[in-house]
Formats: sequence, C-alpha cells, structure tokens
Amino acid sequence: MTTSNSISLDLQAQRRLAALLEHFGLDGDTPRSNWIAGESLGGEGERIALNDPVTGRELIVYRDAGAGLIDRAVACAAEAQLVWSGLTASERGRRMYAAAQTIVAQADVLAELESLVAGKPISDCRGEVAKVREMFEYYAGWCDKQHGEVIPVPTSHLNFVRYVPFGVVGQITPWNAPLFTCGWQLAPALAAGNGVVLKPSELTPFSSVALVGLLEASGLPRGLVNIVNGLGATTGQALTGHDGISKLVFVGSPESGRMIAEAGARRLVPSVLELGGKSANIVFDDARLDDAIGGAQAAIFGGAGQSCVAGSRLLVQREIFDQVVERLARAAALIPVGLPSEPGTRMGPLQNARQFERVTRMIEEAKAAGARVVSGGGRPQGLPEGADGYFVAPTVLADVTPEMTIAREEVFGPVLVVMPFDDEQEALALANATRFGLAGAVWTQDPARAHRVAAQLRAGTVWINGYKTISVMSPFGGFRDSGYGRSSGLDGLREYSVAQSVWVETAARSSVAMGYGSGLV
Repeated sequence: MTTSNSISLDLQAQRRLAALLEHFGLDGDTPRSNWIAGESLGGEGERIALNDPVTGRELIVYRDAGAGLIDRAVACAAEAQLVWSGLTASERGRRMYAAAQTIVAQADVLAELESLVAGKPISDCRGEVAKVREMFEYYAGWCDKQHGEVIPVPTSHLNFVRYVPFGVVGQITPWNAPLFTCGWQLAPALAAGNGVVLKPSELTPFSSVALVGLLEASGLPRGLVNIVNGLGATTGQALTGHDGISKLVFVGSPESGRMIAEAGARRLVPSVLELGGKSANIVFDDARLDDAIGGAQAAIFGGAGQSCVAGSRLLVQREIFDQVVERLARAAALIPVGLPSEPGTRMGPLQNARQFERVTRMIEEAKAAGARVVSGGGRPQGLPEGADGYFVAPTVLADVTPEMTIAREEVFGPVLVVMPFDDEQEALALANATRFGLAGAVWTQDPARAHRVAAQLRAGTVWINGYKTISVMSPFGGFRDSGYGRSSGLDGLREYSVAQSVWVETAARSSVAMGYGSGLV
C-alpha cells in the first residue's frame, strides 16, 4: 500500500530532478538527454523509464537517442576535433584547466544530480566530483608535455616520433559511477587531442550531459564532446559500429565488454576495456586488525559494493579468522544505511531493480549452498517510510568454499565472503583462483612478506595495508576478464594517441631504393 510519506518521497525526488535538469538547460518536463554540437536534444527512439533507487518507482522518462543522432554526433566531433587539435598544446591545456574551475563552481549541483539518479550517498558524490576536477587539472598539465623522441637510425635520415590523436573516440560508461567515469575517460582523450562521442548507461543519463555543457561553457569547442543516451542494443550498437569512430573505450561488465571488443574487431578498431573484478583482500595474522577490519568494510560496502574493485573476497589467516568474522559482523550492522540525500548516510540503495534482484538471488543461492549469514542478508532495518526501493543490508557470509558461485562470480553488491587460509601459499592460491585480475590487497606488518605476496597477485592494482586508494596520476586497469588497456596516469594518456614515425632525408641527394634499404649508410 502506498503511504502518504512514500508519495512525498516520490514527489520530492521528481520535483528536485526536474529543477536540477532545468538548472543545466535540459528541460525537466520532457528531458533532453543528449548533447550534440552545443545543444541539448531529445532522443528519436523509444521511451526509457528510470526508477528512483530509493522508492523503486518511476522517477522520469526520456527517449532513446537512436542511430540518427549518432551520425550527427560523430560528424560534429570530427569537425570540432580538427579545431581542437589545431590549437597550440598550451592553449588546450589552459582551456582544460578552465574547465576544471567551472566544475568546482558547479560541484554541489552536479553531486546532487548524481546522487539522485544513481542512488549514491551525497557525501560520496561530492568526493567524486572533486576527483573529476582533479582529472581535468592533471591532464591539462600534460597537454604541452607529450614529447616525442628522436631515433638514431643508421642512415642519413632524421627520424623522429610524435604522438597524434586517433580522431574521434567512442566511450561507454557504467551506471555505478557515471560522472566519475565520464571525467576519467574524457580528460585524457581531450588532452591527447581527440574528439569524443560518449554514451553513459541508459540508467544514469543526465550527469554526463550536465558536465559536458559546463565544459563547453568554459571554452571547449562546440561539438568536441557529444553525449548520446539510449539502450545498448540501439544507441550503443550504432556507436560501436560507426565508421567514424577510431577507438572504443568501455567501462562495465565482462559480458558487454566482449561485445564491444567484437564490434571493434570487425572494423579493426582498438579497444580499452575496464571490466569487473572479484578482488581478494588478504589478512595475515600479524596485521593491525583495527586497520584491516576498517579497510575490509570500506573495500566492500563503499558504494553499496557496486564497484569493479570491491574487495568482495576476504581471506583471513586461520589463527585470527573467528575474531575477524565476529568483529566484521558487529561493524557491518552499525553502518548507516539510508537516504542518499542525508549527510550521515554511508550506504544507499543499489541503483536498479535488475541489480537488486541479482544480489538478493545470489545471497539466497549462497545460503542454500551452505554459506552462513553472520550479518545482513536481507533488507536493512529502520529505513524511512516509503523507502521501498533497492536496499540490501551490508552482508557478511562465512562457511563459504572456493567452488561456490558466491566465491567465484562478481556480485556487485554489499556482500562479503570470508574464507580462511593456513599459510602464504594457500592465500595466494585462493586469491589467484579467479578469472578476474583487477585488484587485491595484503595486510601484514612484515614488509618482506607484503612485497613478496603483492608481486605474486595477478591483479592490475595491489594495495599494501590499505584499500581503494586511487589517483589520476597512477595507471588503472586489469587483465583477463577484468579487461585490458589502462586508464589514468601517463599510460591512460597514451591509450588515446598513436605513435607516428617521421623520416626526413638529410643527405644532399636522396637515395631511393625499391626495397627498404633507402638512405645513405
């Protein structure tokens, strides 16, 4: 039965979203969910309904972009890319730095828009907006520092290498951190001189559009970055299959990543894939337990576990296993779960119904397979009246064996499995017994063991006595089912450029042969 309070929650969310969309020029009544050549545009395809993660009821409806808008977006990006790459590197850097300052000025409303649609705690969203600002500041500094090199070839030529942009890049970002991943990919692509057509998840369409409007207002050329919103089967396929796209970048699930890579391979277009994980968090018996337990909580319950690097497998040395499980259970029950708009909320709902159904089903299947729930396992208690949406309590499972599905497959929710190990070799065997390779962590006070174990973890990122620390300055990515290529750092910048080798004959008379032996030796 719908109560007066639930109606109030629904109306509050709908009215606030409409006001935020109006603030960014996107029309709160009939939302224009695309941004092409400096204009916000409605879609041309079918209606897409978004539900409020808090209540589970309809929040807003918009239209799928459709293939026609993809054609226009790619053409605009190609035209603007020529203007952008024609600027001096220093001027591109100045404009990107100005964009970062514009983000600062609009940080609160960007965070609120992200929180409302994604269901993330407002405190988390403010931190992520700050990270987007950092991304633009960092890559602004790289614009005029992408140096080439001179190769001492054994001929009469001057041979130098320079890095040139791909042209127009297609990017697809996920629903768990749409604004963060938008900035994470846009900043290096622009610093390298590219134009971009970006498709956010159809479940979280608006914050990326709002961000790009701000970027253009700060001095980026109109049409350099275009946002198209819609379903993967329609707008997504039109983007990945478009002849004007020279590289594809995808953040999301391994299943979708394979389809993106296949679409690129058919056109011989390279891809960067940042996919899922089943990361192991290893706690040895000499670890500082207060730190390790706090780190284990943050690793899995931050973002309601909807993170590719979530530390979803906690491996604990047997001597301290029972103590750690008991303390984790008590601590998980104390995590403030509630409305994302409340400053004190540390964990909100899952973002959508499909993910809620997946997480709750996997918990039930784990219980049926013999796993023991030591905390959580269902809906949290004490939620406000009307908050009937996609909430799952922080959940800790013990008595889990490595062959269980819950220990092997990515849950993407607030579910932690805790398993014992006896020695270093067993810890490594358990940690590496996965098809993923994104992240992992080691907790110990023995420096030699910390480095020894970290070196043997098959993961793209490894933390020692910490978890989930990231910086735009450091490369990020995985291998195997966690994808390939790198985001952030100099490695992330290099993903968006191509090495071009230039040969200049310096001899008084050039020597040209029919084969590859030209040039005076």
